[in-house]
Amino acid sequence: MMALLLPRRPLRALFIHQNFPGQWAHLAPALAQRAGVKVWAIGEKPGHAAPGVEYLSYGAPKGAGEATHRYLRSLEAATRRGQHLANRLVQLRDKGMRPDIIVCHPGWGEGLFLKDVFPQARTLFYWEFYYNSVGQDLGFDPSQAVGLDDAARIRMLNATQLVSLQAADWGLSPTRWQWSRYPDWARRRITCLHEGVDTQRCVPDPHSVFTTPQGRRFDRGDEVISYVARNLEPYRGFPTMMRALPRLQRERPNLHTVIVGGDDVSYGKKPEGAENWKAKLLAELGTELDPSRIHFTGRVPHDELHNLFRITRAHIYLTYPFVLSWSMLEAMACGALVIGSDTAPVTEVIEHGRNGLLVPFFEPDALARQVLAVLADPGGHAALAATARADIIARYDLRTRCLPRQLDLVEKLAAGGEPEAEPLAV
Repeated sequence: MMALLLPRRPLRALFIHQNFPGQWAHLAPALAQRAGVKVWAIGEKPGHAAPGVEYLSYGAPKGAGEATHRYLRSLEAATRRGQHLANRLVQLRDKGMRPDIIVCHPGWGEGLFLKDVFPQARTLFYWEFYYNSVGQDLGFDPSQAVGLDDAARIRMLNATQLVSLQAADWGLSPTRWQWSRYPDWARRRITCLHEGVDTQRCVPDPHSVFTTPQGRRFDRGDEVISYVARNLEPYRGFPTMMRALPRLQRERPNLHTVIVGGDDVSYGKKPEGAENWKAKLLAELGTELDPSRIHFTGRVPHDELHNLFRITRAHIYLTYPFVLSWSMLEAMACGALVIGSDTAPVTEVIEHGRNGLLVPFFEPDALARQVLAVLADPGGHAALAATARADIIARYDLRTRCLPRQLDLVEKLAAGGEPEAEPLAV
């Protein structure tokens, strides 16, 4: 790696994320710990604290109007947010804020006008997901036809990113598949580099205990499988997982299933005829399920989630071709055997039969068969989980791999240098 071109004065960095810290939970405080470095951060909500980081808020902007064409509502909302933030940054600039580099997640519009406020600052943007009407999440479910209206709406969803790409000096994308979704001309200035997994925190522990919010305790001696998503919905394979449970419960009378996640919708749509997807699937499966052996926890604290990963016999992770969840990587780091969907970007991380197992996304019976095979021979599958943890350490470890590269990239870019022209291997 080339020697860093150091700024003539101590580095000043500004981190921007609608829900700070987001992807900057480790990078922002690590940069702030370096001698002489000044770090600001700004997000929508007040009150966040990070070691060494001066946090500010910009407050909630107005949303899009109902009269706006529906293709343009996300763009209008992003424009309003970008303008709202820019006005706040002008106030801070007039009080002396002069960042050398701005690290920003531009997905909600915060990146649109940064160059107009700080034209001399270098900008590093986090590119999470570029929308396409084929080959990704849209149309993945064969029961959902994709018409012109959907394709046109999806095309316009990229408007905010396309304007923001012009304002970015460089970009980061966490997985090779997510990086590959961007246009070729954009990929030339995007480094593939994950934010990292804290494998010192996400570590196996045979003595761990997981306690549900209802007070039920489980440890490694219990036959438990797990499923985790921000919200229980089709994008993360919740219907497939639920439809596998009747057979699993019939054939494994001591099996308990712990399901972590909220009842809202993060991606996609609400179900028709039901309050949420949990209610819909419970109504569909009815008496086929033993509810006393299914534990819906809602969302749980991060440390408790790690305890669940440590005690589970198999962790189920299913997803559309979409953004890869941190939870899958953390489960692998905690020593869980992951049974994942045979979809990108899961297959970028899991190799069937080597560090995990893969099943077709829409086949509940295939999922049930794979889970049953693991439960029938947990010792015979233990090597997969051990290999999975070793792979996470080798490819995604926060302290030895991802964070040092992030810090080098930030400092090099801030000093006027150019990062690697090709994406870093992950």
